[in-house]
Amino acid sequence: MGPLQGIRIIELAGIGPGPFCAMVLSDLGAEVIRVDRAGAVRGGDPETPPRDITLRGRRSIGVDLKSPDGVETLLKLVESADGLMEGFRPGVTERLGIGPDDCLARNPKLVYGRMTGWGQDGPYSQAAGHDINYISLAGALEPMGRAGEKPVPPLNLVGDYGGGGMFLALGMVAALLESTRSGRGQVVDVAMVDGAATLMTMFHALTAMGVWNPERGTNMLDTGAHYYDVYECADGGLISIGSIEPQFYAELVRIAELDDPQFEKQQSRSEWPELKRKVEAVFKTKTRDEWCSLMEHTDVCFAPVLSLEEAPKHPHNVARQTFVERDGIMQPAPAPRFSRTAPEIQRSPSHPGQQTDEILAEIGLDDAAIASLRAAGAVA
Repeated sequence: MGPLQGIRIIELAGIGPGPFCAMVLSDLGAEVIRVDRAGAVRGGDPETPPRDITLRGRRSIGVDLKSPDGVETLLKLVESADGLMEGFRPGVTERLGIGPDDCLARNPKLVYGRMTGWGQDGPYSQAAGHDINYISLAGALEPMGRAGEKPVPPLNLVGDYGGGGMFLALGMVAALLESTRSGRGQVVDVAMVDGAATLMTMFHALTAMGVWNPERGTNMLDTGAHYYDVYECADGGLISIGSIEPQFYAELVRIAELDDPQFEKQQSRSEWPELKRKVEAVFKTKTRDEWCSLMEHTDVCFAPVLSLEEAPKHPHNVARQTFVERDGIMQPAPAPRFSRTAPEIQRSPSHPGQQTDEILAEIGLDDAAIASLRAAGAVA
């Protein structure tokens, strides 16, 4: 089991970064109980798990959090938990009676994680939004793209998952560690706009150093340089080149047979557009597989650009077991890796409410009490 074995986390069901964070914590060994809305419980064959693999590793209980009995049920769960995470708009859990004060009154050591786009306060805090909006305000979207073109949203990796889910996981683990010393819980306020801004720290540094050009697509790391980009091959396949350091650039020049003396001007920005056109022409002379045979296992800083279907089949990923198949679905394996406490997928995704009775029994409710809650609609 992973290093978080023995930690119990309550996850109030949401979308995007919250479930991703809960998956990561579960993969690392935590027991995560997902609290789904009672209205979302539709049954479902336990032998046929949902295909949403971001729900892997957790049990589910269906609770009506608008019901007083449902609220009390959640607070009973909180009493035995180390942490709780929620992704509602600011003020919603307080109105439901399950806000930080309510939960910490039941369990003073509880770590209460809050995930929002804009944060718990500030002028935007009550506005709806999505990843693209959060990274826009953080200054993370504007630099991404090619020269003369609009910014390109990097899927929802930077706001939802990098700036959101991973920061929530880090914040929860840090607060849990602190609580073992202080004996006290606290609230962790994670805003995707904050996290995305933090991810941009290096680019603020480069700007302060005077080496980052504010014009999109004209810098070394944003497709401006000919030695750091994606190129199309003769068969339409794509490869990536990241030959930044002089010794790696020399390997690129040697293996790709870039004999034109102009390529000696690696860091001359004025030469980059013309050099890129020449590199594009060279890479179109061979297929992706042919370039792989020449450049893989060299110091060019090279890799083929693989699809979602191709990535699990690549020999490197196969050797490292970067992907695993479970329930007929190929999926990323837990990460990172540990020398003693190996992370693992604890269980297949659960249908909403699949383990309701099991979880209620664990917090001391007998069959009659569970039946009463179900009859009242407090649980499902």
